[in-house]
Amino acid sequence: MTRTVDVAIVGAGAAGIAAARRLAGTGLRVVMIEAADRLGGRAWTRTVEGHPLDLGCAWLHSGDRNPWTGIATDRGLAVDRTPPPWGEQAGDRNFTPAEQAEADDAIAAFQRRLRDLPADRDAASDALEAGNPWNGLLQAVSGYVNGAALERVSARDHVAYDDADTGVNWRVREGMGAAIVDAAAGLDIVTGTRVTAIDLPAGGVRLETSAGPVEARAAILTVATDVLASAALRLPRALDHKREAAADLPLGLADKIVFALDGPAGFEADTQAVGNPRSAETGSYHLRPFGRPLIEGFYGGIAARMLHGLGEAGAIAFALDELAGLFGTEIRRRLRPILRTDWTAVPFVGGAYSHALPGRSAARAVLAAPVEGRLFFAGEACSAVDFTAAHGAHATGTAAAGAALAALGQGM
Repeated sequence: MTRTVDVAIVGAGAAGIAAARRLAGTGLRVVMIEAADRLGGRAWTRTVEGHPLDLGCAWLHSGDRNPWTGIATDRGLAVDRTPPPWGEQAGDRNFTPAEQAEADDAIAAFQRRLRDLPADRDAASDALEAGNPWNGLLQAVSGYVNGAALERVSARDHVAYDDADTGVNWRVREGMGAAIVDAAAGLDIVTGTRVTAIDLPAGGVRLETSAGPVEARAAILTVATDVLASAALRLPRALDHKREAAADLPLGLADKIVFALDGPAGFEADTQAVGNPRSAETGSYHLRPFGRPLIEGFYGGIAARMLHGLGEAGAIAFALDELAGLFGTEIRRRLRPILRTDWTAVPFVGGAYSHALPGRSAARAVLAAPVEGRLFFAGEACSAVDFTAAHGAHATGTAAAGAALAALGQGM
């Protein structure tokens, strides 16, 4: 049986939830359709051995202007405003204070060179200096920020995010993913239902789904760029430019390995250490986050793809080797792996967050542009400056919903 609504939202991640919240209470019939059997998309909190662990986004970046900060607070969740330990090496292990100062200077100089690149050179790797001993660290940082090697990242894109970032980074104690999913309470959501095709018949939008067709006056598409660029979702040929824009904004890769720690001795809460500050193939280790008996390893870009190739056992062994190199071989007896992510294998996602390929940063505006006042696009990849982050998803979801309201004669 065909379901008829005013607005259909494809995807129940941060952007889709933000769009649905904007449309709530307008009197319109709104449904959110999610292919997975859970909400949140790349915002995913799982409770493991009593600890809420974020498999995907975990930080309220630009927390002082991030709408999820207020949403989480309003819903009674605990926003922790402790500054992150990034850029500090716990105990100066394998990274002397003098080396850390050199590395900080190298990162700052790299950022300046990024801004000075000529217009015809847009690969962030063009700002690397041949032979610079900190190039490995610069690649590792790109992995954390972009989920990709510098060779695959637009310098202009990188700078645009950096200029907009306030430098304030907070957390939700119950989990960022949990906060975003909690915000969807009361919305009309259908999970476990794939949208396989979208058509634009006269006067509306028709969605073919695994549970039957849905006809809508307008639709908001919030799927990840790798899904949109693939053949998994059929679009009219007139929308080939949307598929091409999505391909110019591929998902990078960022993964985590979390270990349970036997006792807090020797580890100060909420500190951090990089495994090998001279290598791109290294992890950043958050020690006892929130004071919990955990060590959370974070790997991006080159390192994440390397770990994916090693498989689960190999990835865990790599992390243990890095931690043993930092804290001594006895640490192995105190650690037990309790969670490992592999976002390339997550259905209906396939990666972490988007990055613009060199020369392709304009694809974000192309992807975000509405079609005929009835098909709208949202998601972190559609944001001009807040891509990679849940607040970018929120802003674009809210904007798409507002545009849909205007198109349907409901005002802003």
